[in-house]
Amino acid sequence: MARKRNFGRPVNGVLILNKPAGMTSNQALQKAKHLLYANKAGHTGSLDPFATGVLPLCFGEATKFSQFLLDADKRYISTFRLGVETSTADIEGEEIARIDAGHITADQIEQALAAFRGDILQVPPMVSALKVNGQPLYKLARKGQVVERQARAVTIYQLDILAIRPGVIAEVDVDIRCSKGTYIRSIASDLGTSLGVGGHVAKLHRAAAGAFVESQAVTLEALVAERGDGEPNVLDRHLLPPDASLSSMPKLALNDMSSHYFCQGQAVMDMRVYRLGDQGDTVRVCREDGVFIGLGEITDDGCIAPRRVVVLNS
Repeated sequence: MARKRNFGRPVNGVLILNKPAGMTSNQALQKAKHLLYANKAGHTGSLDPFATGVLPLCFGEATKFSQFLLDADKRYISTFRLGVETSTADIEGEEIARIDAGHITADQIEQALAAFRGDILQVPPMVSALKVNGQPLYKLARKGQVVERQARAVTIYQLDILAIRPGVIAEVDVDIRCSKGTYIRSIASDLGTSLGVGGHVAKLHRAAAGAFVESQAVTLEALVAERGDGEPNVLDRHLLPPDASLSSMPKLALNDMSSHYFCQGQAVMDMRVYRLGDQGDTVRVCREDGVFIGLGEITDDGCIAPRRVVVLNS
């Protein structure tokens, strides 16, 4: 079978997109990929179609390090709606129960939220991308199937109430900083359950993903306007370096010869690695001119062994 031809230009870097509502993460990715005319791209963790906010997109060599963004902590600004339970625990689902929440007080909400701070166990919702026996849960949910899900450990570093609007259907605006794998809709649903009125997520906005924040993000509308009828490279200024998601990792600069052998997949001797970490630790590796060339692992004999190598255009 002939290899599929890869159209587009070799674009390398990370684009911080402010995803709009009404679009899947993959649709947003494909739109951005088209605007930059890139030949390879991937996103780093889905946002639901109704959700907005920070969606880092990796292009070219940056896709090799997307796992670090998938594993990163996140921050969300969300609105929980109490008094209405939906089939998906968010605004996109069908209403399945309604209970008057007019008697719920701010103190009751605050007391109930205390149970969701810190290290908690969370049962993933049926409508999620988590796989059971190779099948995403959302596909099973569409067939009307409900399967047992194991509770998973997540950490809620911060859960602050921003505003409360009481009523028959009450709304609570929250600011949440959490570990990877946290389902905000589960917090909303579980909060509603604990208050006896049900609940779901009405709005969800990702304000940060790892080190990337909303102020760095660009909208698709802005990219379209800036590209206009021009060439795609006018948008390259929005790209962060391929190692942007690794900024907190210790860095080692190799000379030209060591860089050459490292890029050929060979471990190179450099006793400076022991200043950066211990045996088995991962180090960000670059050339002396600052160009990122990959990730290396510290060995027991003072070497740095390549683990992920960047293919350079020059």
